[in-house]
Amino acid sequence: MKKIVVLTGAGVSAESGIKTFRDADGLWEGHDVLEVATPEGFAKNPELVLNFYNERRRQLQSVSPNEAHKALVGLEDYFDVSIITQNVDDLHERAGSSNVIHLHGELLKARSIKDPHSVLDWKTDLRIGDTDREGHQLRPHIVWFGEEVPLLEKAATITQAANILIIIGTSMQVYPAASLIHYVSQNTPIYFVDPKPNINPNALDRLTIMETSAAKGVPDLVTQLIKSET
Repeated sequence: MKKIVVLTGAGVSAESGIKTFRDADGLWEGHDVLEVATPEGFAKNPELVLNFYNERRRQLQSVSPNEAHKALVGLEDYFDVSIITQNVDDLHERAGSSNVIHLHGELLKARSIKDPHSVLDWKTDLRIGDTDREGHQLRPHIVWFGEEVPLLEKAATITQAANILIIIGTSMQVYPAASLIHYVSQNTPIYFVDPKPNINPNALDRLTIMETSAAKGVPDLVTQLIKSET
């Protein structure tokens, strides 16, 4: 069974109605990134940071997977599929995908500020005073700027094994996630689905650009790939 690795970014979730964090002016929902997405920002004003992610968590629970999320599930009947996402939402899982790696953490989880391996499911607001079993404050289970990406090595290993690479809704400008494209072999077909693809069509061999929305392009691509296997 061929291995398909799918890299997804904010563009996929945006089509479900989730606002992308980074606006055109560089602010995240009106906040400087240093205020709400760094360890220093959390140390300075933890209540502000917790409220910021509480709002994101509430919004997430008001939206649903779109046609792109749903279409990717169908690949699992014909391929060994791994989804590596930069998104912190659970829309891939809610659609039914069974193998999802969240490079930048998960919004519906919280972790101890003392032990990063102490991770809890968390679907409600997270507040000052919410602690782990040892009494340490909980924080969003999000990889903030300046922090290591703990699942990057695992993602790189998975990407190396890809027979087909699909990139959806990401600018491929955010590192280290963007570096994953360099782990596939030169003979691996790459499909890039984005309405405004920010990639040089001549930069990589076997690159197919689908200049369209994820909700439209991904179902078309999935149909194409399944037909090639049947």
